Amino acid sequence: MSDMSKVITCRAAIAWTSNAPLSIEEVEVDPPKAGEVRIKVISSGICGSDNHILDGTFKTPLPAILGHEGAGIVESIGEDVNSVKPGDKVLLIALPQCRKCDSCLHAKGNCCLKEDIFSPFGLMLDGTTRFTCKGRKVHNILGTSTFTEYTVMHEISVVKIDDDAPMENVCILACGFPTGYGAAVNAAQVTPGSTCVVFGLGGVGSAVVLGCKAAGASRIIGIDINERKFEKAKALGVTDCLNPQKFKKPIQQVIMEMTEFGADFTFEAIGTIDTMVAALESCNMSYGVCVIIGVAPAKSQLSFDPMKLLSGRTLKGSLIGEYKIRDDIPLLVDNYMKKKIDVDSMITHKLPFVKINKGFELLRSGKCIRCILLF
Repeated sequence: MSDMSKVITCRAAIAWTSNAPLSIEEVEVDPPKAGEVRIKVISSGICGSDNHILDGTFKTPLPAILGHEGAGIVESIGEDVNSVKPGDKVLLIALPQCRKCDSCLHAKGNCCLKEDIFSPFGLMLDGTTRFTCKGRKVHNILGTSTFTEYTVMHEISVVKIDDDAPMENVCILACGFPTGYGAAVNAAQVTPGSTCVVFGLGGVGSAVVLGCKAAGASRIIGIDINERKFEKAKALGVTDCLNPQKFKKPIQQVIMEMTEFGADFTFEAIGTIDTMVAALESCNMSYGVCVIIGVAPAKSQLSFDPMKLLSGRTLKGSLIGEYKIRDDIPLLVDNYMKKKIDVDSMITHKLPFVKINKGFELLRSGKCIRCILLF
């Protein structure tokens, strides 16, 4: 273990600006302050939300070290850290659980008020950063930053996991898997024998499919404009794959005709206004439930006929699958270790960290469901 008072110099992928490739640079990572943990990153998934930051649709302060789906080993801890110690295996999660705020104290709430997701500052809670590159201060992302060999996070966003967890794969349990799976089993509460529709068959959409299947859905309709994803989707449990570009009429109309009265549950895992409205209009007018998971572009507004709700539909959002991260994610990891949930089938590519830009190319091309970077 290194001396916790020392600055660590390591490699990180920096987004200096949006709409440009990430740049592998040497960075200085400061020691953890009180309530903080410095972590050696072992693996990190590339999530669609990281791509939304790079293409400028999700605004966060730059330059920054992106990445918010990670697994690592605690290198050192600041004062007053009690839940993890050096050497512990941990997940690095974008959503904290402080256990003290209004959301954390509520039985169902999981959007901890210490989050840095909805109006991101890209700084630690004390208003400073632990990253420096070429003399410039570099922001973090969602309190996480996993595209670096070492990172510093708040203890409240760090989840201790089983010592035997396979570090190469388990990072997907920090974001992509719980976000999709929990949307089905927690937010929608999918019922046995039901019909579900999943808009977007990437990493999160694939996890929604696994959740619907686990909950006993009898029909799962998958929607994506990239037909290369269909084979994998069917292997995960999708019964019907649709490409909206192949139809002359709106996809919600196609689904209404296919299902007679609309789906029981629909999920939007893309992040566009059009697909959110399509998902709402695809569910049953009387008892359909539509769950929004995708991150919409900055400053966009959702517009639809309010009569669509008056008939009884439910429209709701879900953040990290409604899991309280420090209470619930370790249980998901245990279920993964016991082979009760299938996380590995979502991972289609693994790359060394330095090939991160190739990983983003794979994500954008649709050839990849989840790409894991190994450090």
